[in-house]
Amino acid sequence: MRTRTVLQQDDIQRALTRIAHEILEANRGASDLVLLGIPTRGVLLAERLAATLEKLEPGSAAVGSLDVTMYRDDLAAQPTRTPHPTRIPAGGIDGKTVVLVDDVLYSGRTIRAALDALNDHGRPRAVRLAVLVDRGHRELPIRADYVGKNLPTSTTERINVHLAETDGDDLIAISAPSEGETR
Repeated sequence: MRTRTVLQQDDIQRALTRIAHEILEANRGASDLVLLGIPTRGVLLAERLAATLEKLEPGSAAVGSLDVTMYRDDLAAQPTRTPHPTRIPAGGIDGKTVVLVDDVLYSGRTIRAALDALNDHGRPRAVRLAVLVDRGHRELPIRADYVGKNLPTSTTERINVHLAETDGDDLIAISAPSEGETR
Protein backbone atom coordinates (compact mmCIF):
# COMPACT_ATOMS: atom_id res chain seq x y z
CA MET A 1 0.00 0.00 0.00
CA ARG A 2 1.41 3.39 -1.05
CA THR A 3 0.52 6.33 1.20
CA ARG A 4 1.12 10.01 0.66
CA THR A 5 0.29 12.83 3.05
CA VAL A 6 -1.69 15.62 1.39
CA LEU A 7 -2.58 17.87 4.36
CA GLN A 8 -0.85 18.41 7.67
CA GLN A 9 -1.88 20.06 10.94
CA ASP A 10 -1.52 23.68 9.76
CA ASP A 11 -3.38 22.92 6.51
CA ILE A 12 -6.27 21.35 8.42
CA GLN A 13 -6.48 24.29 10.84
CA ARG A 14 -6.47 26.79 7.96
CA ALA A 15 -9.26 24.83 6.23
CA LEU A 16 -11.37 24.79 9.40
CA THR A 17 -10.81 28.51 9.98
CA ARG A 18 -11.87 29.25 6.39
CA ILE A 19 -14.97 27.06 6.77
CA ALA A 20 -15.87 28.88 10.02
CA HIS A 21 -15.64 32.25 8.25
CA GLU A 22 -17.73 30.94 5.34
CA ILE A 23 -20.41 29.64 7.73
CA LEU A 24 -20.61 33.00 9.52
CA GLU A 25 -20.81 34.87 6.24
CA ALA A 26 -23.50 32.64 4.72
CA ASN A 27 -25.53 32.63 7.96
CA ARG A 28 -25.06 36.40 8.46
CA GLY A 29 -23.60 35.76 11.88
CA ALA A 30 -23.94 32.94 14.35
CA SER A 31 -27.48 33.35 15.59
CA ASP A 32 -29.61 30.19 15.52
CA LEU A 33 -26.67 28.10 14.32
CA VAL A 34 -26.24 24.45 15.36
CA LEU A 35 -23.27 22.28 14.37
CA LEU A 36 -23.94 18.53 14.40
CA GLY A 37 -20.96 16.27 13.88
CA ILE A 38 -21.35 12.82 12.37
CA PRO A 39 -19.40 10.25 14.43
CA THR A 40 -16.60 9.70 14.75
CA ARG A 41 -14.30 12.35 13.30
CA GLY A 42 -17.15 14.62 12.23
CA VAL A 43 -17.94 15.19 15.91
CA LEU A 44 -14.34 16.24 16.60
CA LEU A 45 -14.36 18.55 13.58
CA ALA A 46 -17.70 20.08 14.69
CA GLU A 47 -16.19 20.78 18.11
CA ARG A 48 -13.13 22.39 16.52
CA LEU A 49 -15.36 24.49 14.24
CA ALA A 50 -17.45 25.56 17.23
CA ALA A 51 -14.29 26.62 19.08
CA THR A 52 -13.16 28.65 16.06
CA LEU A 53 -16.62 30.23 15.71
CA GLU A 54 -16.54 31.08 19.43
CA LYS A 55 -13.27 32.98 18.91
CA LEU A 56 -14.76 34.88 15.96
CA GLU A 57 -18.17 35.54 17.54
CA PRO A 58 -18.46 34.75 21.25
CA GLY A 59 -21.65 32.93 22.22
CA SER A 60 -22.10 31.66 18.69
CA ALA A 61 -22.80 28.09 17.66
CA ALA A 62 -24.25 25.25 19.67
CA VAL A 63 -22.59 21.91 18.97
CA GLY A 64 -23.75 18.31 19.18
CA SER A 65 -23.56 14.96 17.43
CA LEU A 66 -25.91 13.01 15.18
CA ASP A 67 -25.61 9.24 15.00
CA VAL A 68 -26.71 7.86 11.63
CA THR A 69 -26.01 4.17 12.23
CA MET A 70 -29.60 2.91 12.18
CA TYR A 71 -30.49 5.10 9.17
CA ARG A 72 -27.83 3.67 6.86
CA ASP A 73 -28.87 1.71 3.79
CA ASP A 74 -25.91 -0.68 4.07
CA LEU A 75 -26.62 -2.26 7.48
CA ALA A 76 -27.25 -5.65 5.87
CA ALA A 77 -23.80 -5.58 4.25
CA GLN A 78 -22.02 -4.14 7.32
CA PRO A 79 -24.11 -5.06 10.38
CA THR A 80 -21.33 -4.63 12.97
CA ARG A 81 -21.49 -0.85 13.29
CA THR A 82 -21.51 0.46 16.86
CA PRO A 83 -24.06 3.23 17.44
CA HIS A 84 -22.79 6.45 19.00
CA PRO A 85 -24.86 8.79 21.17
CA THR A 86 -26.82 11.57 19.50
CA ARG A 87 -26.48 14.85 21.38
CA ILE A 88 -28.84 17.61 20.34
CA PRO A 89 -28.05 20.97 22.03
CA ALA A 90 -30.50 22.15 24.69
CA GLY A 91 -32.17 24.68 22.36
CA GLY A 92 -33.03 21.93 19.86
CA ILE A 93 -32.87 22.34 16.10
CA ASP A 94 -36.37 23.61 15.24
CA GLY A 95 -36.14 26.78 13.18
CA LYS A 96 -32.33 26.82 13.32
CA THR A 97 -29.67 26.49 10.66
CA VAL A 98 -28.06 23.09 11.16
CA VAL A 99 -24.61 22.47 9.73
CA LEU A 100 -23.86 18.76 9.43
CA VAL A 101 -20.11 18.19 9.81
CA ASP A 102 -18.23 15.15 8.52
CA ASP A 103 -14.63 14.34 7.69
CA VAL A 104 -14.92 12.88 4.16
CA LEU A 105 -17.71 13.17 1.59
CA TYR A 106 -17.68 10.21 -0.78
CA SER A 107 -20.83 8.52 -2.09
CA GLY A 108 -23.25 10.77 -0.19
CA ARG A 109 -24.93 7.83 1.57
CA THR A 110 -23.82 8.86 5.07
CA ILE A 111 -25.27 12.33 4.51
CA ARG A 112 -28.53 10.87 3.21
CA ALA A 113 -28.71 8.84 6.43
CA ALA A 114 -27.94 12.00 8.44
CA LEU A 115 -30.82 13.85 6.78
CA ASP A 116 -33.16 10.98 7.69
CA ALA A 117 -31.89 10.95 11.29
CA LEU A 118 -32.26 14.73 11.54
CA ASN A 119 -35.98 14.46 10.75
CA ASP A 120 -36.48 12.47 13.96
CA HIS A 121 -35.10 15.34 16.04
CA GLY A 122 -36.93 18.36 14.68
CA ARG A 123 -37.41 20.66 11.72
CA PRO A 124 -34.47 22.96 11.03
CA ARG A 125 -34.95 26.15 9.03
CA ALA A 126 -32.06 25.09 6.80
CA VAL A 127 -29.51 22.28 6.63
CA ARG A 128 -25.99 22.83 5.35
CA LEU A 129 -23.05 20.44 4.97
CA ALA A 130 -19.42 21.06 5.94
CA VAL A 131 -16.75 18.47 5.13
CA LEU A 132 -13.01 18.49 5.57
CA VAL A 133 -12.46 16.50 2.35
CA ASP A 134 -14.62 16.01 -0.74
CA ARG A 135 -13.21 13.10 -2.72
CA GLY A 136 -15.89 12.84 -5.41
CA HIS A 137 -17.61 9.64 -6.61
CA ARG A 138 -21.11 10.68 -5.55
CA GLU A 139 -23.89 8.09 -5.83
CA LEU A 140 -26.58 10.50 -4.64
CA PRO A 141 -27.29 14.15 -5.57
CA ILE A 142 -25.58 15.60 -2.49
CA ARG A 143 -22.92 18.29 -2.36
CA ALA A 144 -21.16 20.08 0.45
CA ASP A 145 -21.74 23.78 1.12
CA TYR A 146 -18.36 24.14 2.83
CA VAL A 147 -15.32 22.10 1.79
CA GLY A 148 -11.88 22.16 3.36
CA LYS A 149 -10.17 20.46 0.40
CA ASN A 150 -11.30 18.79 -2.82
CA LEU A 151 -9.19 15.69 -3.33
CA PRO A 152 -10.18 13.86 -6.51
CA THR A 153 -9.39 10.18 -6.03
CA SER A 154 -9.83 6.89 -7.79
CA THR A 155 -12.23 4.37 -6.29
CA THR A 156 -9.28 2.16 -5.34
CA GLU A 157 -7.75 4.88 -3.17
CA ARG A 158 -8.62 5.54 0.44
CA ILE A 159 -8.62 8.87 2.31
CA ASN A 160 -7.18 8.57 5.84
CA VAL A 161 -8.06 11.41 8.20
CA HIS A 162 -6.04 11.51 11.40
CA LEU A 163 -7.07 13.89 14.18
CA ALA A 164 -4.98 14.45 17.29
CA GLU A 165 -7.86 13.60 19.64
CA THR A 166 -8.16 10.02 18.33
CA ASP A 167 -5.00 9.36 16.32
CA GLY A 168 -2.31 11.39 18.04
CA ASP A 169 -1.65 13.69 15.08
CA ASP A 170 -3.45 15.81 12.48
CA LEU A 171 -2.99 14.78 8.87
CA ILE A 172 -4.82 13.62 5.78
CA ALA A 173 -3.26 10.96 3.59
CA ILE A 174 -4.27 9.08 0.48
CA SER A 175 -3.53 5.36 0.39
CA ALA A 176 -3.47 3.42 -2.86
CA PRO A 177 -2.78 -0.24 -3.53
CA SER A 178 0.75 -0.90 -4.74
CA GLU A 179 1.10 -2.21 -8.28
CA GLY A 180 -0.29 -5.75 -8.43
CA GLU A 181 -1.96 -5.42 -5.02
CA THR A 182 -5.74 -5.55 -4.68
CA ARG A 183 -7.86 -4.14 -1.90
